[in-house]
Amino acid sequence: MTGLMLVLLLLAGCAGQQAKQQVTPEQARARIAALLPANVGDRQGWARDIETAFTAQKLDPSPSNICAVLAVTEQESTFSADPKVPNLGRIAREEIDRRAARVYVPKALVNAALDTRSTNGKTWNQRLAAVRSERELSQLYDELISSLPLGKSLLGGLNPVRTGGPMQVSIDFAEAHAAGYPHAHDGSLRNEVFSRRGGMYFGIAHLLGYPANYDQPLYRFADFNAGWYASRNAAFQSALSRVTGVQLALDGDLIAPGSILPGSTEKAARRLGEQFGMRNPTLRSQLEKGDGYEFEETRLYQQVFALADKAAGKRVPRAVLPGIELKSPKITRQLTTAWFAKRVDERYQRCMKQ
Repeated sequence: MTGLMLVLLLLAGCAGQQAKQQVTPEQARARIAALLPANVGDRQGWARDIETAFTAQKLDPSPSNICAVLAVTEQESTFSADPKVPNLGRIAREEIDRRAARVYVPKALVNAALDTRSTNGKTWNQRLAAVRSERELSQLYDELISSLPLGKSLLGGLNPVRTGGPMQVSIDFAEAHAAGYPHAHDGSLRNEVFSRRGGMYFGIAHLLGYPANYDQPLYRFADFNAGWYASRNAAFQSALSRVTGVQLALDGDLIAPGSILPGSTEKAARRLGEQFGMRNPTLRSQLEKGDGYEFEETRLYQQVFALADKAAGKRVPRAVLPGIELKSPKITRQLTTAWFAKRVDERYQRCMKQ
């Protein structure tokens, strides 16, 4: 009897696992709709687009994953596919001027271009001042550079809109992860990001589409804001600081952005090079893996944490919130990645209580 009961229990366990894997699209949509905030309109439409993204990316529509997506979306846009941005026209003009200055396009030339009449009789400056959403701004800018002589040559790379949609995902990220996108479209990933279906698809990919050994979603929320593995890398910087005595900014950047010269994290790692039997080029190549999961498999990562654990007399954290101040033309007060992650986590916890 004992053997028979054991077999039955094993079969029941297998059946339970199989049932978990076989959530139908209809069941997933119902689960998503039930967890959406009460004030969200077109609940079935939101549920459909989110479920399609989960299915296309082979992600588990678990309550935890769904609540993570809904929490980020609520924080970023309160479930608006094309959220309105106060003073967007002024912000956009200032950003255009900044970008033009960086590539040495004279401000007088930018002013002259924007003061010309557009296709509807108003100047481009007048139309720019009237925009209220990032989709409107992006479309206006594309129309502008297509209408002006040498517009694409002079202004093509100055589109001030870099993020969009209900999850405020990076357009560059969407263009880099277009493979597998399940919706037919006109060829412009930029336009898809501003749609609900595209914004949710690429936002979900950015939030959940990479493996991470985090013990709580809080760190994925920080990564969503600061970049993949920023929380893990910040923990590595903390451990490296502990064992070398070098004060490091816990920003998740293991390599100085855009430079071949060593940054502060790389310089600190070099202090351990002889102890680890690693030359500078080897240290550099292992730090360059910091934007992927495989960094955790490097000797540098493992030995730094081994030393940090020994020094602390316990296992030190493998993830910490990055200490990054948020900078964007749309941000008018001092905010940080930690603030963002904690606000999203509060929404996530409320969702999970349902």
